[in-house]
Amino acid sequence: MKKYRIFDDNLVLFNNILNDIKNAKQSIWIEIYRFGKDAMGERFRMALETKVKEGIEVKLLVDAWGTGSDISFFESLIKLGAEVRIYRKMRFEKRFISKNHCRNHRKLIAIDTSIGYIGSSNITAYCLNWRELNLRTTDSDLLSIFRRSFKDSYRSFERYTFKKIGTKRDLHTKDWFFIQDIPDIYRKKIKTKYERLISKAEKEILIETPYFLPGHNLRKRLCEAAQRGVNVVVITPIHSDVHVVDIVRRHYLGALHQAGVKLYFYTAGNLHAKGVMIDQNTFSISSANFDYRSFRYQYELALIGKEPSLIPQLREHFDSSLKYCNSFDYQSWKRRSTIERIIELILLPFRFLF
Repeated sequence: MKKYRIFDDNLVLFNNILNDIKNAKQSIWIEIYRFGKDAMGERFRMALETKVKEGIEVKLLVDAWGTGSDISFFESLIKLGAEVRIYRKMRFEKRFISKNHCRNHRKLIAIDTSIGYIGSSNITAYCLNWRELNLRTTDSDLLSIFRRSFKDSYRSFERYTFKKIGTKRDLHTKDWFFIQDIPDIYRKKIKTKYERLISKAEKEILIETPYFLPGHNLRKRLCEAAQRGVNVVVITPIHSDVHVVDIVRRHYLGALHQAGVKLYFYTAGNLHAKGVMIDQNTFSISSANFDYRSFRYQYELALIGKEPSLIPQLREHFDSSLKYCNSFDYQSWKRRSTIERIIELILLPFRFLF
């Protein structure tokens, strides 16, 4: 198999991960926002149980909001010797919303010291038909970074906040830049990195995201890029699984369109991919959405690179998405009803919650 391989079909992805789990010889580490308590989740749990029985180390980190805080689904796995940790169970206290809103949204898998996955997919049957963006790699330098990142999370997972400095550092090699973002309304590292990449773009910017609610600075950078002649393309689902986001995003679309940003809506189901490509030489594969919630309030990962063998795969991915897209209809947007505009304005102050 290729050293780097892109997956955008969840069924193909899950089958590959399960096969890699089956062949694991030492350890299986999984950090995931949502581990479904459904048919797909059961397939993964059973596969992990088999490996624990073989003496393989299994560590599973899940989020209480995405997965749920009831650990009974994992009891059989735990009894066999696997370690399952749940991040930030819901707590009723002061600052209930702000504290409980900070979730671990990362998606990272490290199998032995030889195989790693990073991207947008959760492990659940719920998203089986969604379009995603994930990377499988056997790059030893990347695997070293993935494992260091997992260890940082693992040491801190029972705590209310990540306190160790290690969880805040960026990890990098000669060819890769790996951002470990944490909730912080001032130091939004993934967002800041995207702003810099967009500002330096010369020819093309491709963005794919399920939830498109960029803040003022990001919108400004996108508009400036389009106005200086850069081909700026944003792909987002026509109907995401969070309808309120679709309503709020309408508020921004007209100004972006008028500045020259090309907006496309994916129509062949839900698009959940989170990718960026600049000038066909720099890319990001991430767990972070293009919205306030990811950039401000969630623990996210972003892998930034220039690997030449991945550029054609990513280009094919973006082109395939565009085949099933409708372009933004500015005249229709202008004709939306007064009620629709009022609802947008009412919801706008709460955009960081969605």
